[in-house]
Amino acid sequence: MGEPLGQLKVMVVQGKRLVIRDFKSSDPYVIVKLGNQTAKTKVINSCLNPVWNEELSFSLTEPVGVLNLEVFDKDRFKADDKMGNAHLSLQPIVSAARLRKILGVSSGETTLRKVVPDGDNFLVGESSICCVNGEVVQSVWLRLGGVESGEIELKIKFIDPLETPSK
Repeated sequence: MGEPLGQLKVMVVQGKRLVIRDFKSSDPYVIVKLGNQTAKTKVINSCLNPVWNEELSFSLTEPVGVLNLEVFDKDRFKADDKMGNAHLSLQPIVSAARLRKILGVSSGETTLRKVVPDGDNFLVGESSICCVNGEVVQSVWLRLGGVESGEIELKIKFIDPLETPSK
């Protein structure tokens, strides 16, 4: 564990066009990992377009890692089936938070950085990292790898422990 940077709040919002792993549907859940920290969403039964809206919290340390997602289909009598995986580098949101501090942005909404899809990420489309009323946030759609279809939407918020959020 390196130097503490802050806290990361990951909202697992929803999934779209997830793969069928049971007879006609799937019972998906998401496992999110950052370093040795792991968190899991609830299972949504019989749904290929689930809505979780679950917030998971992680401690962020230097060196900045990668957020890993794995989607599974819950099975009662055998091992859970894989429904895809994705990862997202957290370096862009951390550098945007540093930029926000340098610029002294604390109110309103300011776009700090854009991240575009490339071979190193699972982004479906361009993603903006913004400062919204002093909080650094990023909304992303990630395409699931290792499967024929599926996307997961995340809303990520970086919380600097040295800053008090403005209300």
